[in-house]
Amino acid sequence: MVMSTENNTISVKDLTIKYAEKEAIISVNLDIQESGVTAFIGPSGCGKSTLLRAFNRMNDEIPTCSMIGEIEWRGKNLLSDEIDPVLLRRAVSMVFQKPNVFPTSIYENVAFGLRIQGIKHKSKLDEIIEESLRDAFLWDEVKERLEDDAYSLSGGQQQRLCIARALATKPSILLMDEPTSALDPIATAKIEELIQALREKVTVVIVTHSMSQAARISDQTVFLYMGELIEAGETKKIFSEPEKELTGQYITGRFG
Repeated sequence: MVMSTENNTISVKDLTIKYAEKEAIISVNLDIQESGVTAFIGPSGCGKSTLLRAFNRMNDEIPTCSMIGEIEWRGKNLLSDEIDPVLLRRAVSMVFQKPNVFPTSIYENVAFGLRIQGIKHKSKLDEIIEESLRDAFLWDEVKERLEDDAYSLSGGQQQRLCIARALATKPSILLMDEPTSALDPIATAKIEELIQALREKVTVVIVTHSMSQAARISDQTVFLYMGELIEAGETKKIFSEPEKELTGQYITGRFG
C-alpha cells in the first residue's frame, strides 16, 4: 500500500465505533505522533482495544461492528472502502494479549508473512528472519534451534516470536494489545526493554492496564473512560499534572 509521507501524524477524527447499537468509542478526536510509544490506558471495557483495532481494521472481522469517522495517516483515510485491510495490516501490524504462535517451526512462524508477500528465496528469507529475531531480542536464544516447534518456547519467548513475525513485514506501526498481561515479571521486563528499542524503528501503540508500565515505556498517554477520550498528552505531564480530575483519580488508583 503506497502512502504519502508528508504528514507524520496519525489523526483520529470524530470516530465512533458501535457493536450493534452499543457505542464502544464515542466521537474520539486524537493525534498520535508517528514515532515513539503511545499508551492507551483506562478501566476494563472503556474502549482501549476497540480503538486500537480500528487502526488496522481488525474490527472489520466483527459482524456487528460499525465505524463512523476517519483515521488519517499519510494522506489516506484508513477506514475508507478504498483501503485493502490485508495490505493495511502489512503496514500496521498487531501483537495480541496472548502469544498466538503457529503450530510450526520458529523459522516458519517468522517466514509466514514473507511467503505471503511472495518472498521465496531462502537467502532473502534467512536474512529477514535473522534481522526480525534480532529486533525482537530473540535471535541469540533460538539461532541454533530455528527448526524446533514454536510451542517449545517459553511464554515470553513466544510473545517475542510473535513480535518478530509482526516486524518481518517491515510495518510502520506496531499495535500491541496488553502484550505482557500473560507474562511473568522477568518476561515482562524483556518485552518492555524491546519496546524501548523499537521506538526508533516503528511507531508503537500499546494498550496496557498497568499504570507503571505506561509511565515507564510511553512518550504519550491516552486515557479513555466509558468510550470517551478524557485526556491525551505527554506521559510525564499526564502522570504528574493531569488536566482532568478523572485522569488523576484513575492513575492514582482511586477507581478502576
